[in-house]
Amino acid sequence: MVKAYLLLVIAVMFEGLGTASLQATHKFTKLVPSLGVLVGIGGAFFCLVMVLQYLPLGITYAMWSGLGICLTVFLGWALFRQGVDLPALIGLALIIAGIVVINVFSKTATH
Repeated sequence: MVKAYLLLVIAVMFEGLGTASLQATHKFTKLVPSLGVLVGIGGAFFCLVMVLQYLPLGITYAMWSGLGICLTVFLGWALFRQGVDLPALIGLALIIAGIVVINVFSKTATH
């Protein structure tokens, strides 16, 4: 099970790379960020396929997308100086809380 969560974290990191690279592509006119999108999204989906051997689809997608949202907001703030206000932070905290509830209390989080 540890392998599944490690792969999920790697998938989220790849997704963060791909999504953050989207901002830098300037409509896919910049080669290196465009390659970052391809590698990031491709790597994320590859890792997700591996995670699905251990965790159900819905749970996997909920965790991947939720953590990906949080990472993307952080990268937008850190790399592109995009502001994050209090309501956004509260929303992100609720996403994290939902992921914790799924993993701590739900029996559907494992096969």
